[in-house]
Amino acid sequence: MSPAAPATRTAPRLRVLDAAPGPEWAAAHRAEVLAEVEASGAVLLRGLGVASAADLAAVTAALGIEPMAEREGFAPREHHGGTVYSASHWPADAPMCMHHEQSYAAEVPGVLLFGCLTAPERGGRTMLADSQRVLRDLPPDLVEPFRRDGWLLLRSYQDVGVPWTDAFGTDDRARVDAYCAAEGIRHEWFDDGRLRTVQRRSAVVAHPRTGVPGWFNQIAFLNELTMDPVIREYLLDQYGPTGLPFTTAHGDGTPVDAGTVETVNAVYEAATFGESWRDGDVLVVDNIRMAHSREPYEGSREVAVVLGDPVRLDGHVLTDGHVLPDGHVLPGGGAG
Repeated sequence: MSPAAPATRTAPRLRVLDAAPGPEWAAAHRAEVLAEVEASGAVLLRGLGVASAADLAAVTAALGIEPMAEREGFAPREHHGGTVYSASHWPADAPMCMHHEQSYAAEVPGVLLFGCLTAPERGGRTMLADSQRVLRDLPPDLVEPFRRDGWLLLRSYQDVGVPWTDAFGTDDRARVDAYCAAEGIRHEWFDDGRLRTVQRRSAVVAHPRTGVPGWFNQIAFLNELTMDPVIREYLLDQYGPTGLPFTTAHGDGTPVDAGTVETVNAVYEAATFGESWRDGDVLVVDNIRMAHSREPYEGSREVAVVLGDPVRLDGHVLTDGHVLPDGHVLPGGGAG
């Protein structure tokens, strides 16, 4: 599919609320903050003065947001205690593509909080894009197969990428088996300790509060075509097409082509907006409505993250047709 030029529109500006230091301000202005997130999808709280993971946890509690643990993570994070994490470890000179946090999971964060403990010297903004606008701007012929069939995420846990023990928070295979069975993930173990998984999810979801549909997935971000070509060729040579750390496909197993990835990313780019970080800022994001990304940056950058208000979206987990692009169908049953 050839990339299509996205519709020309003016990207919105991120709403910034002036705050006072400490969680007391967040508690007193909770209704205003949450109303802004509901109306606009995100709000930046400037002046809260968060300087530690504990400060961000206190703001989270003051806003009445329920934190949740991360599962099935893709990039390493530091665990700062409780349910506060570092931002994903990602090369400073490389952008992180637009995505919705854990849109491949059965239970997803409804809200994200980013606390800027140390702002970078240059760049490093956490950028946003409205999934509802993205869906409207994508070519209908690109959207329709994904709307009908969903999308597949295929992962292979081996000696590259995040190990399965970190992704699932356990070294007990029986617990991984139980988790996968409960969350609609087909999986298979290999004698050498590798684990391969495939899960089918909706690509377009209705917002749980408003019912407005949005483009909610990581089809482009987690596709193998986003890898450095040299690294991708090496991995393909070493592990084969079904042994890559991650890739995506159409819900019926059809591979995603380069044109689709390019078109999705072009539409995201046209819809992208954000605000430069300052020390102590807190960004509150509706994760269902807003995709986010990260710019390259220079200097030190420390951002703490809370995943919050877990939600299970209607019709998000699709459990039939777990077909790999090479035609291999993962077995059913408790262990696969």
